[in-house]
Amino acid sequence: MSGRIPQPFIDDLLERVDIVDVIDARIGLRKSGRNYSALCPFHSEKSPSFSVNPERQFYYCFGCGAGGNAIGFLMEYERLDFPAAVEKLAALAGVEVPHEGMTARPSTRQMELAACIDAAAKWFCKQLAVHPQATEARQYLTKRGLGAETITRFSIGFAPPGWENLLGALGASEPDRKLLLEAGLLVTRNDGSPYDRFRHRIMFPIRDNRGRTVAFGGRVLDDEKPKYLNSPETALFHKGQELYGLFEARQAVRQLDSVLVVEGYMDVVMLAQHGIGNVSGTLGTALTSAHLQRLYRYTPRVVFCFDGDDAGRRAAARALDAALAFMQDGRQAAFLFLPEGEDPDSLVRRVGGEAFRDLVAAATPLSEFLFEHHANGIDLATMDGRAALSKAVLPCIERIPGTVFRELMRNALAQCIGVTTEQLPRAAGTAESSTPVPGELPPPRIAPARQRTMPHQSARQQVPGLARNAIRLLLQNPALIIHVPDDERLAALEEADLPLLRQLAARLRVSPQPTLGVVLGYWYDTPEGELLARLAADNLVPGADIEREFCDLMAHLQQRGTRRDATQRLRELERIPFGQLSPIQKSQYLELLKATKK
Repeated sequence: MSGRIPQPFIDDLLERVDIVDVIDARIGLRKSGRNYSALCPFHSEKSPSFSVNPERQFYYCFGCGAGGNAIGFLMEYERLDFPAAVEKLAALAGVEVPHEGMTARPSTRQMELAACIDAAAKWFCKQLAVHPQATEARQYLTKRGLGAETITRFSIGFAPPGWENLLGALGASEPDRKLLLEAGLLVTRNDGSPYDRFRHRIMFPIRDNRGRTVAFGGRVLDDEKPKYLNSPETALFHKGQELYGLFEARQAVRQLDSVLVVEGYMDVVMLAQHGIGNVSGTLGTALTSAHLQRLYRYTPRVVFCFDGDDAGRRAAARALDAALAFMQDGRQAAFLFLPEGEDPDSLVRRVGGEAFRDLVAAATPLSEFLFEHHANGIDLATMDGRAALSKAVLPCIERIPGTVFRELMRNALAQCIGVTTEQLPRAAGTAESSTPVPGELPPPRIAPARQRTMPHQSARQQVPGLARNAIRLLLQNPALIIHVPDDERLAALEEADLPLLRQLAARLRVSPQPTLGVVLGYWYDTPEGELLARLAADNLVPGADIEREFCDLMAHLQQRGTRRDATQRLRELERIPFGQLSPIQKSQYLELLKATKK
C-alpha cells in the first residue's frame, strides 16, 4: 500500500473516535470534573498531572508538557510512526485507510459535494422567504408556534411543489446535475432524466459535528407519503452516525450537562423554541453505538425520550441495551416516557418549557429501568422468579465498563433477589478472571516521550504577546474566527507568533468547528504544536467576556499595524527637507508626528 493518507480522512477519523476510549484502554483514566486524569505514561510522577479533555479531544500533561490528539498519543505510547498510528486508530473505528493515488481525488470531490449541499440549504431557506407558494409553509410553522429566531437558528427552509425547481436553480450544467444526484437531492426517472427529491416540504438541514450541512429531512405539507423524507446515504451522510440538532445544541449551550434525545425534527425545534436547547434527534432510526459515542463525547448525561406505549417501551429497551457498553463511571443515562398520545412537540406546547424541563430532570435512571424492564412479568415473590431476574439482569450488568457503577449494580441485584454479592456468579472475563481475554490489550506500560523543556511559570505567564493571547482564546473558542481580519491585513503586521495565528485562522476558516484534537494534528511534533497544546490547556477565567477580550486583542494588533505604517510614512517624509514639502505633505507630516507620539 502506498501513497499519502488524505488529510480529510485523518480529520474525519479524529472526529469518529473518542480519545478517552483510546487512552483509557491503555493506561486507565479516572473522572476528574469534566475531564479525565491519570499518572502520566511519559514521565515518572506520584500525583496525576496527565489530563484528557473529552469535549475538545486532546490530552495534556502539566508535568512534562506532552500533549496532542489520539494519533499523537498512539505514536508516543506505542512507538508507532504516523501511518501505523493512523492505521491502528482506523482499525479501532472500523474503517479502511485510503491513500492518495488509490482513488480519484476523494478530498476534492467531498468538498464539491459539501458545497453543493450548502448551496441547496441556502436555496431552500430563500424559498421559504420569497417563493409565491411558501405562504402555506410559513403559516404551518407559525401555527406550530415557531418564531423567526428558531427558524433562522435551524436554517429551516421550503422545497416548493413541482418537479424541477431545485434542478432548474442549481443544475444548469451536467457536472452540477451529477453533484445534485450524488448528494441525494435529485432522483432519476426510468428514462434517466432527473427530478427534485424534495417537493412541497418543510426542509430541515442536518448538520455534522463541524457544522456542515450534509443532508436534509423534509416534512410534507399535503397528504403525500411518506410524511417525513430523509436524504439517502452519501459520502458525507451516514444516518446511523448523525444526530439532528446536536451541532445547534453545542452552539446554544456552552457546557452540555445533559442531552435529551428525541425522535423527530419538530420535537427538536419546538423544544428549542421553548428554551430547551440541549436536544438532538435520531433521524427516525434506532439508536446506534456511533450515536452514543458522539453524545458522550459532549455530555456526561443522556436522557432518552420515548412514547409511553408498548412500542415506545420496546424502543427504550433497545436503547438500554446499546447504552450499557458506554456506562463508564461518571456517565449517566435516563429514560423519559411521555403520556399516551403525546410527543415532545405536543407536550411542551401544552405544559410549557419549565414543566417539561422538570419531567426531564425526573427521568428514570438507567439503573432503575434495567430492573423494571427485566422484572416485567416475573413474580419476584418466588425463588424461581428471583433466579430468572438474576439470569436476565446479570449479563447486562457485566457489560458495564465502569468499575464502581458495575459493582453498585451487582449490589442492587443481590439485594433485590435476597443473596449476598459474593453469591452472584461472575461472567467470564470480568475483574476476577485471571485468564486474559483474547484480543485484550496488555497491561499499561511507561513509554518514554521525547524530552520537552517546560518552564515553571504558569501558562498565563507564557503568553505575553497579543498574537499568542489571541491564539489561546481562538483555541478555546474557534467560533471567534469571525472576528479575525483577512490574511492580507494580518500579514502586514509585525508581532511575535503572528505567523502561527495566521496559519490557525486559515485552518479554522476552512473548517470552523473542528475538535482541538484535529487542530493539533496539523502541527504534530513541531515547536508550534507544543505551544498550541500548552495554550489550549490554559483554562480561561470563569465568567470572562471572551469575545470582547478577543476583539480587543484584534483591535490592538491592527492599531499596531496602523502605527507602524504611520511611522514608516513619517520617516519617508522626514527624508525630504520641510521647505520642499507640498502643503498636503506638510499637513500629513504634522498629523503623523502627532499620531506617532501618542
